[in-house]
Amino acid sequence: MGKTEIKKIYEGDQWLKPYAEAIEARHERILEEKERISAGHGGSLSKGINNHLYYGLHRQEDGSWVFREWAPNALKVYLIGEFNNWKKTEAYALHPVGNGNWEITLEDMFLSHGTLYKLYIEWHGGGAERLPAYVTRAVQDPETKAFCAQVWDPVPYRWKHRNPSKREHPFIYECHIGMSSEKEKVATFSEFRKDVLPYIRSLGYDTIQIMALQEHPYYGSFGYQVSNFFALSSRFGTPEEFKELVDEAHGMGIAVVMDIVHSHSVDNEAEGLSRFDGREDLYFYPGDRGRHPAWGSRCFDYGKHETQQFLLSNCKFWLEEYHLDGFRFDGVTSMMYWDHGLGKAFSGYDCYFDGGVDEAAVTYLALANMLIKEVNPDAITIAEDVSGMAGLAAPFEAGGVGFDFRMSMGVADNWIKWIKTQTDEQWSMGEMWWQLTNKRKDEKTISYAECHDQAMVGDKTIAFRLMDKEMYTHMDKNSHSDVIERGLALHKMIRLVTMATAGDGYLNFMGNEFGHPEWIDFPREGNGWSYKYARRQWSLVKADYLRYRPLMLFDKAMVSLARKEFLLSAPPELLVQDEEKKILIFKRINCIFALNFNPVSSFADYGFAAPAGKYTVILDSDDPEFDGFDRVKRGEEHFTVPEKSANGNQTYDDTLYLYLPCRSALVLEKCSDK
Repeated sequence: MGKTEIKKIYEGDQWLKPYAEAIEARHERILEEKERISAGHGGSLSKGINNHLYYGLHRQEDGSWVFREWAPNALKVYLIGEFNNWKKTEAYALHPVGNGNWEITLEDMFLSHGTLYKLYIEWHGGGAERLPAYVTRAVQDPETKAFCAQVWDPVPYRWKHRNPSKREHPFIYECHIGMSSEKEKVATFSEFRKDVLPYIRSLGYDTIQIMALQEHPYYGSFGYQVSNFFALSSRFGTPEEFKELVDEAHGMGIAVVMDIVHSHSVDNEAEGLSRFDGREDLYFYPGDRGRHPAWGSRCFDYGKHETQQFLLSNCKFWLEEYHLDGFRFDGVTSMMYWDHGLGKAFSGYDCYFDGGVDEAAVTYLALANMLIKEVNPDAITIAEDVSGMAGLAAPFEAGGVGFDFRMSMGVADNWIKWIKTQTDEQWSMGEMWWQLTNKRKDEKTISYAECHDQAMVGDKTIAFRLMDKEMYTHMDKNSHSDVIERGLALHKMIRLVTMATAGDGYLNFMGNEFGHPEWIDFPREGNGWSYKYARRQWSLVKADYLRYRPLMLFDKAMVSLARKEFLLSAPPELLVQDEEKKILIFKRINCIFALNFNPVSSFADYGFAAPAGKYTVILDSDDPEFDGFDRVKRGEEHFTVPEKSANGNQTYDDTLYLYLPCRSALVLEKCSDK
């Protein structure tokens, strides 16, 4: 049989056709770079990407140690540490071996597991201590707060479980290890594994997306100001403890995706890559282009071969060393545009192909996707992009960049807009349907009502926006509050309609499933270095007398339904968008979702055109189990009648009649055709 011809992204999109030449030119640039790297390696990117095996500290077969660093601007490079009282000595001086590389070999007796060390690099006009660029273990002194590299040479971890199969439709639980404890402290990998992982499994999520794994000097950066790209953050525990977490997740059938930061690097010089060998543009663009105007960080030069190799090796390292199942790439918009997308509307296709695009960054992202699939064909990649660049999550062969999914970031933005600026009576069912389902047909997306962004201090979660200060006084079941009743009802409906209209995957941030109160605020000078808001109050969901547990149970039921029905394997079909009554009804796979957003009016015998057959209610947001008012009879069967309805999708000749209470959602499953 002949090879299936892949359709180019501009062939199915008339608005992209004028850019066919630019798309093909981009494709050729990426292909040329791939061929350059894989030349001499049988066309394999993976075989040509191994910087992490060359640079840094490595144990050799004879038991000795070899350390290598790339510092082309350096005049002298020394190893300093506990072994030489942190002094520069010729016995620990590296020697140049060409192409800006430095090397030293040491006998086994000079270094041992746990030894602290740094580099001291001298250049014209100066010199300073540095952490190695490829360091895989960095630890912070609790008193001075300074970071040191640490020799890490334990007994190798023995893996028990294989990676799970590829996630075609992932249900993602976004989490942060440090703030996963209820105690006011930094939680550990082991605590997360024992206390939180079983809870995630009970909720039904099949993928965890972990933030802040790469080492970062400032805890309050949420892990987005990375200093040591190959080092697992030591504040959460050891590499072996993280491996045990990943291994146990795999044993539960849960995939582990890392939130990887290649969009920028921390500006710190003592801990990071900035002015590593005295040169400003070693890994970064020179001048203003090398500094992020909004984040105060350094911007990588993706066209520089050494930078490209550094970042690609980073992807391979994390996959192989920690058996990860993929990556969510942070800040992709900032990477792809010279202006980082700041204040940009992205209202047309021109901005995806004009001089405002850093084509080297696009090339890097495409190469990263190719490499990741070579190392682990079942790994998934997710792009965090607000620009909507066409082709970002399309296959490379079709003219795309190759991500498996893109975050549907506009959905969360619209929920904020509607809650913040409109009364319930002003919510438009048409606009809601459009914003929830407006996705490129040739690219897969991950939808979410809110992620960690909406939970940060300065913003508000959906629960907090809906209920605000009332959450402090009226979240016990014996208390009555119209604000709380509205908030709980809409919290369930918003999450259900977001998941049920999701493109190809769904995401929830840790604790938001039960309406976690308040915001996230990491320890900082402004709050007295408090951990009060950098934790999760899991006890709230365990208390039967509080109203958090029903929200969690609804989320669990919602995810279970979606996975059982393979809900995301086919697109949703609109049946009714009733602007006057505020009713939205749609079909997906074998289910009908009927949502009445009307704040006061319930509707008996609400008829609409639907596929003929018998239906039963399989989820009801008004169920007492979910803290509802129990207005719909459980176990009741619903039959369509053979009459044409003027209401709804006119492709169907039968009518289904339902009772739709105000501010509630029903999910019905079709049991038979008659």
